Amino acid sequence: MVTQLEIQYKTTIKAPVEKVWEALTSPDIVKQYFFGTDLVTTWQIGSPIFFQGEWEGQKYQDKGKVLEYEHNNRLAFSYLSNWSGKEDLPENYLRVRYEVEPDGTGTKLTIFQTNYDQERAKHSEENWASVVNEMRKVVEI
Repeated sequence: MVTQLEIQYKTTIKAPVEKVWEALTSPDIVKQYFFGTDLVTTWQIGSPIFFQGEWEGQKYQDKGKVLEYEHNNRLAFSYLSNWSGKEDLPENYLRVRYEVEPDGTGTKLTIFQTNYDQERAKHSEENWASVVNEMRKVVEI
């Protein structure tokens, strides 16, 4: 049975909000920590967003649409993974949202993501932890 679970991944990064925001939205920085992925978007609400590249010798292109964008605060996009095996139908797109806010000397980052089921929710949480740990290497003071 398919459900729309939502995971929340929360962490604090030892960097200012502006630096974390740039790491989430700048294609050059995303490529450094997100599995070598090329991020392609204008960040205009309604515009397409693509995460593309090559992983273990296979080309991929994950896609979606920018749903929200509030500079240095929050952004959201729909998302369909090339690896999901799901048809390109609106009901098969996940929703991903990033929120950042100052937290003492760092930035509180919360990532929300809808998922299809419990197994994929667990995988997503593990994946976000790995991605954010790589981001830390790029942005932390």
